[in-house]
Amino acid sequence: MPAKGQKRRQQIVDIAKKMFIEKGFQSTHIGQVCEELNIARGTVYQYFGNKREILYAILESIEESIDDILDPDDLRDLLKDNPSQKDIIKFNTDRITECIKAILSEPIVIKLIFKDIVGIDEEVIERVDQFLKHLINIVSRDIEEIKKKGLYKKTLNAEITAIMLIGSVMFLVYQFDKEKKDVTDKEVINSLVTHYFSGVLK
Repeated sequence: MPAKGQKRRQQIVDIAKKMFIEKGFQSTHIGQVCEELNIARGTVYQYFGNKREILYAILESIEESIDDILDPDDLRDLLKDNPSQKDIIKFNTDRITECIKAILSEPIVIKLIFKDIVGIDEEVIERVDQFLKHLINIVSRDIEEIKKKGLYKKTLNAEITAIMLIGSVMFLVYQFDKEKKDVTDKEVINSLVTHYFSGVLK
C-alpha cells in the first residue's frame, strides 16, 4: 500500500478506536469517523468493510508484533548453546517486557480483553478470544521447547502455565493503566518474572 494510503488507513484506525473507547462500540458509526476526518464514506470503505474490521486490524497488528517478539527461531538459537537458568530468565524477561510494550502501544486491546468497551458484540468477543488463543499457543510452544531441554519442571503443563503467565501480564497492564501507573517499571517486571520463574524452573 502506498505511504499516503497507509497514513489515511492509520488515521481512520486512530479516530475510530478513540471513539470506541469514549462513545462505545455500538454508538460509534462510520459516518462519525468520516465527519471527524472530513472524508467521504467511500474513503473508509477503501480500507475497511465495517467498523469491526477496524478493531480486527488493531488485533492483527498486535498479533504480528508479538509473533515477531516471540520468534521461535530466536529461542531455538538460544537453546542450541545450552543456556543456563540465568540466560533463560534474561531471555524471557526481555520477551515479556517487549510484549508488554507492544500491548501498551494499543491500549484498546486490553479494554477489549476485559470487555471494558460498551456495546462490544459476540462476533468481536469471538475474535478477541481467537487473539488470546493464539497467544496461548505460541507461549505454550516456547514453554514446551524449554521444558524439553530440561530447564523447566517436567511436570509443568505448558498450556496452563501459558494461560497463567498471559493472564498475569494482561491483568497487570489493565490494572496499572486504570491507576495510571507504569507497568514497564523495572521493579514491576522483576516481581512478575520472579514469581513466574519460581514456579517453572527446576
